[in-house]
Amino acid sequence: MAVQEARAASATGVVLVTLASGQFLMALDSSVMNVSIAAVAADLDTTVSGIQVAITMYMLVMASLMMTGGKLGQILGRKRTFAIGCVIYGCGSFTTSIAPNLGVLLLGWSLLEGIGAALIMPAIVALVATNFERAERPRAYGVVAAFGAIAVAVGPLIGGVFTTYASWRWVFAGEVLIVLGILAMTRKIADAPPDEGARLDLVGTCLSALGLGLMVFGILQAGTWGFVTPKPGAPDWLGLSPVLWLVLAGGVVLRGLLAWETRRLESGGSILLNPAMLRNVRLRGGLVSFFLQYFLQSGLFFVVPLFLSISLGLSAIETGVRLLPLSLALLVAALAIPKLLPDASPRRVVRSGFAALFIGTTLLTAGLSVGVGPEVVFVPMLLAGAGIGALASQLGSVTVSAVPDEECAEVGGLQNSVTFMGAAVGTALAGAILMSALTTSFFQGIEQNPDVPASLSSQAEVQLSSGVPFIPDDQLEAALTEAGVTGDTADAVVAENTEARIAGLRASLAVLALVALGALFAARGIPTRQPAAEPAS
Repeated sequence: MAVQEARAASATGVVLVTLASGQFLMALDSSVMNVSIAAVAADLDTTVSGIQVAITMYMLVMASLMMTGGKLGQILGRKRTFAIGCVIYGCGSFTTSIAPNLGVLLLGWSLLEGIGAALIMPAIVALVATNFERAERPRAYGVVAAFGAIAVAVGPLIGGVFTTYASWRWVFAGEVLIVLGILAMTRKIADAPPDEGARLDLVGTCLSALGLGLMVFGILQAGTWGFVTPKPGAPDWLGLSPVLWLVLAGGVVLRGLLAWETRRLESGGSILLNPAMLRNVRLRGGLVSFFLQYFLQSGLFFVVPLFLSISLGLSAIETGVRLLPLSLALLVAALAIPKLLPDASPRRVVRSGFAALFIGTTLLTAGLSVGVGPEVVFVPMLLAGAGIGALASQLGSVTVSAVPDEECAEVGGLQNSVTFMGAAVGTALAGAILMSALTTSFFQGIEQNPDVPASLSSQAEVQLSSGVPFIPDDQLEAALTEAGVTGDTADAVVAENTEARIAGLRASLAVLALVALGALFAARGIPTRQPAAEPAS
C-alpha cells in the first residue's frame, strides 16, 4: 500500500513538473526577447523596430488563438493538444535559434511559437483539473502559475547572462531541449477522453481571433499612438487615436461572437464558447481577479526594471538579481498557503494577496527619490511576490471549479485570454502614465530652472512634443554635447531629467497601487469556501 502511494505521489509530481515547465517556457520568451532586443537586432542586421514588430506579432498570434486552442483541447483531447502544441513550439524555438534574418524570426518565434503557446496554455489549465483532485488543485495551480511568474521575473537575468557571455540564440536552443524533456514526461499525464460531439465553430473561431486581435493590437500600440488623443506623428482617425477605435471595434466583434454563439447553441450547432459561462458569478469573479492580477504584475515588471536599469544603470544581470526576492516570495506563498491553510477562505486569501500588492507598491512609490539605491526595491518585491503567490494559489482552482470538469478546456482558453488582456493593458497603461508624468515634470522643471535659457526650453518642447524619452543620464549628456549644450545649462537639464524620471516612475506606481486597492473590492465574486468543501459542479 505504501509503495503504491509513493508511486502515485511520484507520478503526480512528474505531472506537476511537466505542466509547470510548460508554463515556464510560455512566460520566458517575451521577457528574454525584451531584454535582448538590441542584441537580436544587431545579430540579424535589422532595426530594433523590426524586432518590436516580431514581439507584437507573437503576442497577437498567441492572444487571438487562445480560445480556439481551448476548444481544440475538447476536440482532440487535452493531452494530445498539449503535445501537439509542444511540438509546434519546439519547432518554432529551433527555427528562432538558427534564424538568419527577421523573416525567419517572424516565422519561428512570432508564428510557430505563438500557435504552440495558444495550444499549450489552455491545455495546462484543463490537465491540472484532470490530474488533481479538487482538494489538490489550489497547490497545483499555484505551482504552475508561480513558475510562469518566476519566468517573467528571471527572464532579464537569463537574457542578460546569455546575451553578455554567449548568444541570445542559446536560450531558444535550450528551449528545444526542455520541450523534448516535457514530451518525454507526458506519458505520466492522465487525460479525459475527447468530447465526441465537439466540433470547431469556424465562424466563432474567426470572430474570436478578430476581436481579440483588434483589442490586443490596439492596446499594444497605445504607447506609440496614444490612448485617446493621437500623439504627434501618429495616425489620426476622426480626431482620435486609432487605439480607441481598434479597442471599440474588438469589443463589438466579441459582442457579435456572443450573439453568434447564443444562436448556434439554440440551434444545436457546435460552439466555441458557451455564453452562459459568463453569467456564472464565481467564474466571472475569478476572471476579473485574474485580469487585475496580471494587470498589476505586468505593470510592476515594466516599471521596476526601468528604474533599476535606466535610472540606476544596473546591467540586465544585476536587474534580474534584484527581482529574485519577488520570485522566491511568490514560490513560497504559492506552495505554503495551500499546504498550511488548506481550508482558508479563497476570498480572504485573494484579498490578502491584493493587499500585499497594494502595500508593496505603495512602499515603493514612497521610497523612490533621487539618489536612492537598488536596495529600495527589496521589501516591496518581497511583498509583491507574496501577494502574487497568494493569488496564484487560489484563482486557477476557483475558475475551473466554477464549471463542470468537461468545460475546463473552454475555461482555460477564456482564462488565458483574460490574463493576456490584463497583462497588455497593465503594461500599456503603466507606460503611458510614466511617459506622461515624465514629460510634464521635465518641461515644468526646465521652464522654472534659471540655468536653462527660455529659448532652449521652447526648442525642447517643440522637438519633444511626442514625449520625453526615458533615457539614462549619460545618453542625455552625449546628446546635449552633440547639440552644443554644455556647462551649467547641460548640468541643469540632466538634473531635471533625473527628477522627471523619478516623477514618472512614482506616478505609474501610484496608479498601480490604486488599482490594487480597488481590486480588494472586486474580489467579492470569489467564494468563501474551498472548492473541495463543496459538491462538484
